[in-house]
Amino acid sequence: MGLLSKKDSASDDDADFDFHLPTSDKALIIFTRNPELGKCKTRLAATIGDEAALKVYKFLLNHTCEISKKTQCDRFVFYSENILKNDIWDAEYFHKKLQKGTDLGERMNNAFETLFGMGYKKVCIIGSDLLDLQSGLINEAFDQLENNDAVIGLAKDGGYYLFAMDELLPKVFIDKKWGTDSVLSETLQDLQNYDVHLLKELNDIDTFEDMQHYPQLKQFYIPDND
Repeated sequence: MGLLSKKDSASDDDADFDFHLPTSDKALIIFTRNPELGKCKTRLAATIGDEAALKVYKFLLNHTCEISKKTQCDRFVFYSENILKNDIWDAEYFHKKLQKGTDLGERMNNAFETLFGMGYKKVCIIGSDLLDLQSGLINEAFDQLENNDAVIGLAKDGGYYLFAMDELLPKVFIDKKWGTDSVLSETLQDLQNYDVHLLKELNDIDTFEDMQHYPQLKQFYIPDND
């Protein structure tokens, strides 16, 4: 995507102007929150503070960015607030769009609808707060859509970290209590008449307890005494 102006962010109209021809039949959606102080990782911030929580989230964003570059598909970053033009999501690898909708379900549904409408045959969505997620799992999700209607990556908190499908199934995004441990079970209930492949369970990082298991994150809450 070429720069449309010298501003750091883009309007909704700019996002709509970002047109390209698919280079694959597969598309990856990456949902991100704009990395702003006090507006991301709020549950984590309650323990380690806003500044440290923001640093953790930026660390997770960089991890997600790097593994996404290794996936065999077209890649789309969907921002929560506004599109940033000069950030880690290099236009060489990523197309940029804005999330639209009143809740997470509606925003995800609209993102899938947009990409299926562009002609993609397999679409997968991931979040941006999993240090355990690797490109191989994302590629596996696309491969499993050859013989399944949907693929779900199980999260330890009762939700999911990945969802892929070969056609839009709107009901999986309706009437869910997002952020609770009922999301996965309710989604599987919606899909009981479909072929679903489950990927291995991973831990997303929302609280201090979630991040304590990762040595590379200790730098954000243990002072350096050197």
